[in-house]
Amino acid sequence: MYTIVVGVDGSTGSIEALRWADSEATLHEAKLRAVNAWEFPYMYGEGVVALSLDMLEAETKARLDEAIEKAIDDPERAAQVERVVVCGHPAGALEMESKSADMVVVGARGHGGFLGLLLGSVSDQIAKHSHCPVVVVRTAKSEK
Repeated sequence: MYTIVVGVDGSTGSIEALRWADSEATLHEAKLRAVNAWEFPYMYGEGVVALSLDMLEAETKARLDEAIEKAIDDPERAAQVERVVVCGHPAGALEMESKSADMVVVGARGHGGFLGLLLGSVSDQIAKHSHCPVVVVRTAKSEK
């Protein structure tokens, strides 16, 4: 079966990418796999809080579920989306997923921040290293 993988981080860009990927999956009767990767937060100074792996993974899964609910109006369709939560850098996780996918979809902008500036954007990274075609969905806000 044709498989479309979409990177989701909860940002406006990733929700638009998820909407586009869902439309494409519906059109082609394809399997839709939504991937959200999490990393250990970088914390410095006083007040560092101990975080458990289970807590970080649960929070990531909740963000993924919320994004799917925002992007896909039909609850039955949303329930069919395969959800993947992994520990690692988003670009690396999507590159691994691209090995078994027919297409990867990402938003033009996510929750990058300063670290994103140092490493390059996920959309740039996956466009360069994917093992299948990549679609980068731009929103009016990301085009400015």
